[in-house]
Amino acid sequence: MYTHVFRSGQDQAQHPTVILIHGLGGTLNIWDPIASVLEHRFSVLRYDLRGHGQSDVPTGDWSLDDFVRDLEEIFIDETLPHAHLVGFSLGGLIVQQFALSYPERVGQLAILSAVAGRTGAERERVQERLQNLKTGDLETNIELALERWFSPEFRQNHPERVQKRIAELRATSPAGYFQAYRVFVLSDLAEHLSKIQCETLVMTGEHDPGSNVRMARLMHEAIPNSKLDILTNLRHSILVESPQLIAEKLDSFLR
Repeated sequence: MYTHVFRSGQDQAQHPTVILIHGLGGTLNIWDPIASVLEHRFSVLRYDLRGHGQSDVPTGDWSLDDFVRDLEEIFIDETLPHAHLVGFSLGGLIVQQFALSYPERVGQLAILSAVAGRTGAERERVQERLQNLKTGDLETNIELALERWFSPEFRQNHPERVQKRIAELRATSPAGYFQAYRVFVLSDLAEHLSKIQCETLVMTGEHDPGSNVRMARLMHEAIPNSKLDILTNLRHSILVESPQLIAEKLDSFLR
């Protein structure tokens, strides 16, 4: 499978590598303003998840392990012994599982706006959205997503950034988006997080209804060597709502 990878910043032979992993319906470009800050100290690697951007769309049903194997292939192709991992939303699930499967590969870990320990009601809501996608109703999911992703004030004050995010979502392969969303719905690593040993930063928006504060606290309490940062007034799309803040916090955390 072809995975579209973009490298920037410092020479990886002389500087630590940071791998940035986007979420559902996004591409590696969502990291642009954050990468521009990290590039001063790190070799920065971004890639399009399978079914997204310029990466291939494999046939059949996917699993979280498939996304993890894709990331391991990047380590092999880039001859990287280890790297810091930063994952947003679905990317946050991928880095959780990668840290469990390949602990020797991970330096520091940052889990942004990710899920763990869904309640029964929370599982029902994401399963309903998956059913909408199964019947081809992407538009309903987009309308619902806007309320979860952005505050009303942000939508009013930055319509161009909201429209850019919607266009990115609509440009995603329908089959790829469905399979990735299916993995997002079916995956929950809450029972295994205590086995993550690397230094970890858990961040989420104060008003994120999906990757909510309760989940972030659960991750922080489960992962022994972790820090928790709840981002005031932000919802889910923290990379779009406040990229400079996220860049500063990652730049401060990563070494």
